[in-house]
Amino acid sequence: MNLISPANQQEGQRTHQDAEENKPAITDRRTQALLESPILPTLGRLAAPNIFLAFMQGMVSLSDIWFISHIGTNGLAGIALVFPMVMLMHMLSAGAIGGAVSSAIARALGAGDRGKAEQIAMHAFLVAVIFGLLFTTAMILSGPNLFEILGGKGPALNQAVIYATIIFGGAITVWFCNIFASILRGTGNMMVPAVTLSITAALQIPLCGALVLGFGPIPGLGIAGAAISAVCIFGAAAIYFFIYIITGRSGLHVHWLKLRMSEAILKDILGVGLISSLSTVQTIASTVIVTGLVGTFGTAALAGYGLGMRLELLQVPIIFAIGSALVPMIGVNTGAGNVKRARRITWTGAGIAACITGSVGISVALWPGLWADLFSSDPGVLHAGYTYLHIVGGCYIFLGIGIALFFASQGAGKVLWPVLAGSARFLIAAVGGFVLVYYGGGGLSLLFMMIGLGMIVSGVGAAAAVKWLVWRS
Repeated sequence: MNLISPANQQEGQRTHQDAEENKPAITDRRTQALLESPILPTLGRLAAPNIFLAFMQGMVSLSDIWFISHIGTNGLAGIALVFPMVMLMHMLSAGAIGGAVSSAIARALGAGDRGKAEQIAMHAFLVAVIFGLLFTTAMILSGPNLFEILGGKGPALNQAVIYATIIFGGAITVWFCNIFASILRGTGNMMVPAVTLSITAALQIPLCGALVLGFGPIPGLGIAGAAISAVCIFGAAAIYFFIYIITGRSGLHVHWLKLRMSEAILKDILGVGLISSLSTVQTIASTVIVTGLVGTFGTAALAGYGLGMRLELLQVPIIFAIGSALVPMIGVNTGAGNVKRARRITWTGAGIAACITGSVGISVALWPGLWADLFSSDPGVLHAGYTYLHIVGGCYIFLGIGIALFFASQGAGKVLWPVLAGSARFLIAAVGGFVLVYYGGGGLSLLFMMIGLGMIVSGVGAAAAVKWLVWRS
């Protein structure tokens, strides 16, 4: 007795035919390199453009805060209040959701199904629209109250609201830019996103300076100028990526008339992306809570902590350079069933990330003035910044390990256990810090020790989860 309807039989035949037609995709040069080329050189080749991009983005962040420092301590305090939420948007769009898009495309290409990869790319565009509008709505409605809860007062609060209104008003440009870049990375194309974003980063530095401080006929707009420059730059990059993708230069032939809304594809993206987002939200929530705790010690302490926190969060683009290479390498090999190679790629990437973040962290732990002295000469600000870097800097190595392994697990489509390991950081730094400050009378040093301990436990926990749980499930 035939239990399969003729319609289902035809659909099955079409699916089989589509898969057969897309089999040549696995012979694509980039895909084959991810499957067969030596691991370390391939990882280095993919990561190198992103490492340069991380450097350029670091220069943008450094220059932004340098320009803002010229409008006073209130500007520094205001940007410290908003910065965690800006990083949340970037980490979700480029890391959690963006990484899920890259992983889904890479796994589809590894399995030889280019048609599915093209459908994933079109679904990702819709995801970017939804999340961009959500960020704009949420931050415009609740941002001022959030910054006040975090300890923002008077002029510092006003500066935070001005910056947030503009940067989140243009949130969709950030989401388009990072999601489109993730589509390209999923195909193994690291060069185009890295070069494009490096060029726009180089343009953002003088644009930000001109808009913040004024230049010639351009009036100085203060902190608003920094936000305007960011929105303009991300919008320009998003337009270029969109044109690159729809013209077929990415290797994916995206035809909007062929879009077939698929619950399975959305589940593939959001199933990994939303769980990954939990890790991002925990990281930023921890930073936000700690920022609020530091705010109780005064504006100078908040500004000094903001300097140190910015260096911590700047580790994310550095690790992202490694992680964005890990996602397609592990995704393609997982899709092709080459699990042993995927494991080797995982630990190679984690080791590289540990070396990079560890060297940065140890340097500023020993010589905090290398970083803090660039932005302030205020004794109160420098005391808080030095204290933070002395204590937390040496723990950056564990931050690198934890985040790199998170990206590796994302490539495999199995992020739950590393995310749960990362929950330890939130519990120790945010919850533990809150208890110590409000009920134990702890000072800044003790609070910063809890941040460092959270990094250590999270990194070790992620390594254990990947070794014994990720590849078993």
